[in-house]
Amino acid sequence: MNKENIKILVVDDEEGILDVTECFFERKGYQVYTAGNGEMALDIVNREKIDCIFTDINMPVMDGLELAEQIRHIDSTLPVVVMTGYPSLENTIQTLKNGVVDYLIKPVKLEQMELTLRRVLRERELFVENLILKEEVERRERLHQLNNDLVKKVEEVNTLNRVMEDFAALNSSYEIFNKVVRLSVEELKADLAFFHVYSQQDSTLILVDKAGAENKKHPAAYSIDIPEQEKAFIIESLGNDHTPCLIKDAVGIPSMKGQVNSFMVAPLKIRDKIFGIVSAYIFQEPRFFGEQDIYYLSFITQKAASSIEHIALYENIYENLFSTLFAFVSALEVRDLYTRKHSTRVARLAQLIAEEMGCSEEELDMINVAGSLHDIGKIGIRDDILLKPGRLTEDEYEKIKEHPAIGADIISTLGLWDRESQIIRHHHERFDGMGYPDGLKGKQIPTLARILSVADCYDAMASDRAYRKKMDKEVVLDIIIKNSGTQFDPDVVDVFLQVADQDLPDDF
Repeated sequence: MNKENIKILVVDDEEGILDVTECFFERKGYQVYTAGNGEMALDIVNREKIDCIFTDINMPVMDGLELAEQIRHIDSTLPVVVMTGYPSLENTIQTLKNGVVDYLIKPVKLEQMELTLRRVLRERELFVENLILKEEVERRERLHQLNNDLVKKVEEVNTLNRVMEDFAALNSSYEIFNKVVRLSVEELKADLAFFHVYSQQDSTLILVDKAGAENKKHPAAYSIDIPEQEKAFIIESLGNDHTPCLIKDAVGIPSMKGQVNSFMVAPLKIRDKIFGIVSAYIFQEPRFFGEQDIYYLSFITQKAASSIEHIALYENIYENLFSTLFAFVSALEVRDLYTRKHSTRVARLAQLIAEEMGCSEEELDMINVAGSLHDIGKIGIRDDILLKPGRLTEDEYEKIKEHPAIGADIISTLGLWDRESQIIRHHHERFDGMGYPDGLKGKQIPTLARILSVADCYDAMASDRAYRKKMDKEVVLDIIIKNSGTQFDPDVVDVFLQVADQDLPDDF
């Protein structure tokens, strides 16, 4: 078919995409029509003899799925190709039901669109010919092939979805590196996969993680790391443009010593700079990597790079936020010379007790945050009450008792430390239920709050205050022992006394 006679309809609610696509296909000699939604597209279909439609899914007025359904009723031979940036199994199944012939994932390369156009037009000609000329058996074979192609497309979308879901659940860079190599083995059926960090300064590769298929024997040269000669070949294979490389048959490559049957490598880029390199190997014949495998490996590295950037951004925000809050606490303590560094000491002592009690790493981090910020609510208490050198009146004491709830509210509004905010709220509860702000009793009080309560009271009594001098350590320990089971959790007190016996640092 002559290009000048081929009419293409591109449907998308983004004008930029329509302009770029129209310009590209017109330069190629096609007649191009554009529409901003499905309703406008139907109007064009009713006026012009369109040969192929490319449509987005999510659009106002009428989306791409409804458009495909309408087109199927108007002309079941008119090919519709769906483009979307959010692939899902549900959308894929729906497009198949609506007679869509292909499913492209954004961002779509224009050259890929033209290849798809040529293919679907050839398929349309064959399809129409079969409808007219072929026998029932031939038509069934063709439909069977189309079904297989569509099943493969569904499998592809499912694979991409699994990759995206896997990376969305990761919380550290090491987990991402490990996921990259494991996906290379599990999804791409590699015998062995490596992740190396790339040093820009001296162009070297540093091994970070690797994974191998179970029950597969790997060459001795790969038991620890890739040989240096092969590392040089990996860097060289990426070329100046640093694009993924596939060597389907790698038997003849000298650096691989004839042991590698098939090989591929892809860079993990962050802001257009190579951060790491993933390499995958097949040692056993007759298996080979294909074009789809290198496409998947590229997709995996792209998602890994995005996850690393997100984690780095989150960690930076987290650190800045914590620094800001701790600066508030420091400013609060500067108002009262007697309580300076109180929060730091309480956090350290609470961590020692929690560690001795067998708390997890996550719990130790939680009590460090809560201990460091446990008095932040005092920022809402007036100086004349907070710094009063003499005995507080009943009203003043009631006002002081508001600081745990104020502090918990400050932390909880940030949406980051929900459990830490509960520890802060309840660090003045008593084991006998006579504490504040909620009068919780016994095990109703969070474990870490019970630990923080002991650490806070110890430091308060063992430090100089505005209204009295610090007490001797033995006196403080005796008071805590006498209040075990009433003010304090006896189990926490027992562990605290073990910690105290180990001679606390001078700054406690």
